[in-house]
Amino acid sequence: MTGLLIAVGAAVGLLLGPWLAAVTVRLADRDPAARPSAARVAVTAVLAGGALAAAPALTGVRPAVLAFAWLGAAAVVLAGVDLAVHRLPDRVTGPAAGGCALALLGDAFVLDSWGALLRALAAAAAAYLLGTAARLVQPSGLGGGDVKLVALLGLVLGWVGWGVLLAGVFAGLLIGALGSLLLIALGRAGWRTAIAFGPPLLVGGYVALLLAAPLA
Repeated sequence: MTGLLIAVGAAVGLLLGPWLAAVTVRLADRDPAARPSAARVAVTAVLAGGALAAAPALTGVRPAVLAFAWLGAAAVVLAGVDLAVHRLPDRVTGPAAGGCALALLGDAFVLDSWGALLRALAAAAAAYLLGTAARLVQPSGLGGGDVKLVALLGLVLGWVGWGVLLAGVFAGLLIGALGSLLLIALGRAGWRTAIAFGPPLLVGGYVALLLAAPLA
C-alpha cells in the first residue's frame, strides 16, 4: 500500500507542477497574470513529484501523510519565491501550517498519537519564539517569513521528535553557510550580500526527515 501511495504522490506532484509553478511566479512578481517559463514548469513538476512521493515514504499509510504532502507542495513554492525575491509569502506558509496541524490532529484521533501532536505544537511554539528572539538580536539575519517557516518546520519535524527538529535546523544552517561560501568563492555574492535562507532550511528539514525514515 505504501508503494502505491508513493506512486500516487509522484503522479499528483507532476500534475500539480504547472499550477505550483504559476503560483510561484505570481507570488514572486506580485502579478496574477504572470506565467512561468517551460523550464520552471518542468523543474517545479519534478520537485513536486519528488516531495509528494516522499510523504508516504516517510510516514507510511496514516493520516499524517497529508501533513507531509502539504509541506512538500508548500516547500516547492516557498523555495522558488525565496530564491527569486528573498521573500516567504504568508499566503503559503499560513495555510500550510493550518493544513499540517489539521492532518496531524486527524492522525491523533485515528491512531491515538496525541503525544506526538502535543510535541509538534510545543516544537512549533518553541521554534517561533526562538526565531523571533534571533530576529530581535540580529534583524539583518532572519526575516519575518523565515521565522514563520521555522515554526512550520517545528510543527512537522517536532511531530517526529525533538532530535529530528534539532538535526533539521542544524543541517539547514550548515547548508546555508556552505552555500553562501560557495557563492562568495564563485564571485556571485559578497560577504554582505543577502542570501535566501528559506531553501537551506527546507533542504535541512528534509535531510533530517530522510535520515529518520521510515517514521511509521
